[in-house]
Amino acid sequence: MLGPSVYALVKNGRGWCGTYCPRGSFSDVILPGISSNNDIPQFVVSPWFRLAFLALLMIAFGIQLVFAWGNSFEVGMVFVRMIIITTALTIILGVAYRPRTWCTFCPMGTMAHYITKWKSPGCRGEYVTFKKDSCVDCSRCSRVCPMNIDLLEHKELGVMEPDCIKCGICISKCPKKAISLQPAGHSGKLRVPETPSKAAITGQV
Repeated sequence: MLGPSVYALVKNGRGWCGTYCPRGSFSDVILPGISSNNDIPQFVVSPWFRLAFLALLMIAFGIQLVFAWGNSFEVGMVFVRMIIITTALTIILGVAYRPRTWCTFCPMGTMAHYITKWKSPGCRGEYVTFKKDSCVDCSRCSRVCPMNIDLLEHKELGVMEPDCIKCGICISKCPKKAISLQPAGHSGKLRVPETPSKAAITGQV
């Protein structure tokens, strides 16, 4: 559960979500085939909704743990129920909208988002950058982004958006090979992620 936050503290950003998260992998591999790929509702990515959902889930989780404390089976069931409920939400939202809709307001992802945002821009590790003389503004990168980020809005300075999960889909889908992941303050040759996410490998659009 704390993986995204620890990753954000140590390596910055939400790279955990794009590479290591089991639910993220499920969303990348299973849901694309049954997803309607509708745009993610904007209210779910708003700060007030994300923070309210985080608080609600943590309060519910804490209350259940208090009542279950002392009974190892019941404590385990608290985690099981949480996994079942959030997985059900992942599937429902992934079918109705984009496969990774849950990821846009996942409580653990929200924590990683604010940890990354709290850090100075120069300490955010790798980020998506454009080779501006090759980019033709076709917007394909924005259309395929599983987190519904408008990458072209960040073309000049690079995508320092804390919710970028470093999945590599925009890189693999760019027809001009004008996008790469680079460390903050980079200079030099463009490169692709060494370990692309399952979504990039399976060709999710």
